[in-house]
Amino acid sequence: MERAILIKIICELLLNDKKQDSIEYARENYPFISITAQKRQYSKYQMCKVFLRDGFIDRYSGKKLLFPGLVKVLTIEFPDIFMYHRNWKMSDTHAIYWELFPTIDHLIPISRGGVDNESNMITTSMIGNSAKSSWTLEELGWNLHEPGNLDIWDGLMNIFVDLTIKNPDYEKDKYVSDWKVALLKAH
Repeated sequence: MERAILIKIICELLLNDKKQDSIEYARENYPFISITAQKRQYSKYQMCKVFLRDGFIDRYSGKKLLFPGLVKVLTIEFPDIFMYHRNWKMSDTHAIYWELFPTIDHLIPISRGGVDNESNMITTSMIGNSAKSSWTLEELGWNLHEPGNLDIWDGLMNIFVDLTIKNPDYEKDKYVSDWKVALLKAH
């Protein structure tokens, strides 16, 4: 039943001086469920495995995403264009980090009973992750897109590797170096 209709029934019970019935109906049909957000930290290797499995496709929107190390290389090369703030301050961080930078999300949120393993992890953008939060796809009216094909789109990971070979100085940046190590281990 639609949630708004549930509320209508609760209100009608209340209008008919049936507060206790209203309380019982609400508890049975639309109970409070505590959602506790928990911060999780994944290794770049774990993330690479999911990104590779999903073909660098945002599984919520179907859009192509980029290999994270490549985005940082762009920031190194073009710091006045692809700006980055270490705390992701929006006024100081280019939209590429929100729109095209991949992250992993739990398809079924942990706070909603989902498991914390790769079978429940999918690739999405930072915007997609932020928008989804602890909601289910059904609650948002979203559909899950199929994984991508690395032969068609690889997140420009091969260009990233080629750029780091051409200019080894990129790997002086620990972030770039860590992503390259993770990619080589996962691929």
